[in-house]
Amino acid sequence: MIWQLNLMFLFFAVIAAVTAVSVKDLLSAVVLLGAFSFFMCLLWTEMGAVDVAFTEAAVGAGVNTAFFVAAVSKTTRRTKD
Repeated sequence: MIWQLNLMFLFFAVIAAVTAVSVKDLLSAVVLLGAFSFFMCLLWTEMGAVDVAFTEAAVGAGVNTAFFVAAVSKTTRRTKD
């Protein structure tokens, strides 16, 4: 394991999570949560937990992102900001 690579993936995952919480646009938040899942998948792979990484990629980055994008596309704004 390369600890610098693990630290870089962890840094990007934390930045994606904090940005997803602070952004106001729902679609941007969904994309950032997908990026968070992707970076966590890379982190699990680098740490040797390939089965957890595969599950994170399939469920976290794949299915959840698709469901969230579908849910956001069905919503409308109440006010014009």
